Amino acid sequence: MLEEFISRYLLPICVSAGTTVALLLARLLSLRILRRWAARTSSPIDDIILAAIRRPSVFWCVAIGLHVGLSMAEIPDKYLFYLLRTIRVLVTFSVTMSASTVVGKIVGRSVQSDLPVPATGLAYGVIKGTVLAIGFVIILSQMGIAIAPLLTALGVGGLAVALALQDTLANLFAGIHILVEKSIRVGDVLRLESGQEGTVLDITWRTTRIRTLQNTIVVIPNNKLAQSVLTNYSLPEPRLALQIPVGVDYASDPRQVGRMLLDIAVQAARDIPGVLATPAPAVRFAGFGPTALEFMLNCQIGAYADQIAVQSELRARIVERFRAEGVEFPPVPGTFTRPKAP
Repeated sequence: MLEEFISRYLLPICVSAGTTVALLLARLLSLRILRRWAARTSSPIDDIILAAIRRPSVFWCVAIGLHVGLSMAEIPDKYLFYLLRTIRVLVTFSVTMSASTVVGKIVGRSVQSDLPVPATGLAYGVIKGTVLAIGFVIILSQMGIAIAPLLTALGVGGLAVALALQDTLANLFAGIHILVEKSIRVGDVLRLESGQEGTVLDITWRTTRIRTLQNTIVVIPNNKLAQSVLTNYSLPEPRLALQIPVGVDYASDPRQVGRMLLDIAVQAARDIPGVLATPAPAVRFAGFGPTALEFMLNCQIGAYADQIAVQSELRARIVERFRAEGVEFPPVPGTFTRPKAP
């Protein structure tokens, strides 16, 4: 009786517990080694993998220990079969969740631009959904459910759903097209057809969110965004050409004015943050206006966000320099100028 109790119950329990403890110790040692290795590298992938397997690995150790113990226990085959199948399904589910998190974040980082911004919600959602779908099919197979009839039913039902959700699917595929083509990326600065300007915050499965200069959010359906004519200030590179029109009185010497403007721009490349010295600034005599000689000051700035501060500072320096040198600005059209007293 005692021998039967030991062989039927006690031995499987001891083997299961011993296997679980050994696996937990091996897990603890492996995680320490991985943390030290991740600390020596600057890649974020190591941290993603560690975060994804830290908690599920405890369940994996327990599940393997139970599996070993149940295999040795003298349990009726019909009950043992369902117990082992349940453990395998749960392990497959946990592995699928971890894999979807790891693959989604890694692929999301790979499809984004080199800008220090997070991966798009669409990239993360599509990749994670694909991995979850594969895991779901594997779980159904482990449970003994025939997949072919299910796929046939889903295909017929999917056609009806696709007809009912045409706009939603159009936005989804438009978002995928934008993401793959990389014509618009998270972090890019855009000018919309409506004249609004802002930074792309995220590209989701249905819409694209843009933060405007007024710190508001513009939500645009992906389908409409893909069909719009937009200006992307971040492509092919963040560097931009800045043009400042300047008008002076007809009595001014155009060559002197050109030299003054060029000197201001060259000095600004040394003093004003965001102004680039290369390519070198340039000044062009643009033409003859109704009341002024027109010049165009051209310089390069490092990013779109620098333009407002740079324009303000350059205009202030131009006014100060012209006043110091006696260069007159033309009168504003329509204003009355009091004649000088004799």
